[in-house]
Amino acid sequence: MRPFLNEVPLRVRHVLVRALSGEVTVLGDEDSEDVLEALARQHELLRRTLDFLGEAAEPDPFDPRRVEDRSWQEQYDMTRLGLAIGNIPPSRLAAWRRPSDPDAPYLAGLIPEPFEQGLIENDTRHIDFGADVFTEAGWPSGSRATGASFRCDIQVFEHLGSRIEVANVNATPVEARLGADLIYYHEATQSFALVQAKRLPPVAGTRWIYVDKQLLGQLDRLDQVAALSRPPGAPHEWRLGSDPCFVKLAYWPLEETIDPGPAPGMYLPVPYVRLLLEDDVTQGPNEGTRLGYGYVDRYLGNTQFTELVKNGLVGTVGTALDDLRTLGMQRAEEGMSVAIVVDRAAAPPRETVKERHRRNHARGYDKTLATRMRQRQSRDPGTGQQSLFGP
Repeated sequence: MRPFLNEVPLRVRHVLVRALSGEVTVLGDEDSEDVLEALARQHELLRRTLDFLGEAAEPDPFDPRRVEDRSWQEQYDMTRLGLAIGNIPPSRLAAWRRPSDPDAPYLAGLIPEPFEQGLIENDTRHIDFGADVFTEAGWPSGSRATGASFRCDIQVFEHLGSRIEVANVNATPVEARLGADLIYYHEATQSFALVQAKRLPPVAGTRWIYVDKQLLGQLDRLDQVAALSRPPGAPHEWRLGSDPCFVKLAYWPLEETIDPGPAPGMYLPVPYVRLLLEDDVTQGPNEGTRLGYGYVDRYLGNTQFTELVKNGLVGTVGTALDDLRTLGMQRAEEGMSVAIVVDRAAAPPRETVKERHRRNHARGYDKTLATRMRQRQSRDPGTGQQSLFGP
């Protein structure tokens, strides 16, 4: 510690000595800068870490007035949702700077963590995705495939035995994009769920959209995606339904910070959307059909949807990596910004369905609910399970 103290100005040295002795001390801006500069000189990794933490403390905010920022906001939401399903902490997306290219994917602005070995190497465009999912058929940045110009940015995240590989794919200029997709693929079970995000107005009371020909066409294409699934042939392939595709109606309040979770909204399976559109409940004035808050009584929220996908209760059955690659390219060509999240074990052997279930319930939603129940009952032993959902 003595060499470090010798590197800070004398006026700061005395303050630090008092702080190190246990006295609560607040440094001013100038003194803080001197201390950080002295720390950065101690080790190259420490310098990179301090730079990263500085960036993470003040990420670039999204400006909803700019079309590229709205697109990045939607791509962030889909990426964040994928990481939530894969049990990756949201802090991994904290440090972000607006890319200079407005057509670039969201991940192009993500600042790698200096202490994450996979990101130190930064070989993000040629990661081995098993069957080279993202390096074949024109996926790397700047290449062309089937007549479209693809931009693909890739990052890898590892946490407590999980390995999540994320690709953001764009094939159209930002002005021509129709929204953002999440394709979450669990490699061990060969299953994916697809979420298409639709932006709702940010003001309460107007959080609904008109149903137009574009949305109806998108529903038709999602039906084609659902057809990739086959019937279950084993107990672990059983799903709650045969609906792997969802529409998320999401909103971003103008003056509220939505962090660390995905944006609030409603998740609607595509067949459920079709039933809604055939019912009088979605009929607005002037014969217009509306979808959103005030017109849909039942829907899944972020937590419900995340837990269903995390535990393999929704999604396709028997879809291979080749299907994933083809689907991602098709969705990008159709004008969507696509976040493809591949969930695989950090090291072989690959995680079994039973191990996945045990891992999720050991540190996931069920454990959180159990903790809350014990806390409530310790304060009021007479309360039962219903108190979890009370005021």
